[in-house]
Amino acid sequence: QVQLVESGGGLVQPGGSLRLSCAASGFTFDYYNIGWFRQAPGKEREGVSCVHSSDFSTHYADSVKGRFTISRDTAKNTVYLQMNSLKPEDTAVYYCAAVPRCGSQLIFGSWGQGTQVTVSS
Repeated sequence: QVQLVESGGGLVQPGGSLRLSCAASGFTFDYYNIGWFRQAPGKEREGVSCVHSSDFSTHYADSVKGRFTISRDTAKNTVYLQMNSLKPEDTAVYYCAAVPRCGSQLIFGSWGQGTQVTVSS
């Protein structure tokens, strides 16, 4: 059973940084692409970033390019999202998921609880 748990969210001032973690269990982590998504109040869930299982190549939404960095640690079965230069519009609940294809919102398993990121002064 695919299970992923997000953590690391919090309240941060504009321009600040946070690092989110996505810990995997119950499946062979190395075989799956892992994506980060977010959902702001009143908005649709959107893809933020994704890292491939095969070559660790990465994808980013235009809105976060140059500010966010995704990485994966296979030894720890964990994917990270380093978020720098945060903006108020980055405020959302952030989710991670195993995905068959980066860029798709189809996921393996179900959505987790997510972790809240609030960017505000």
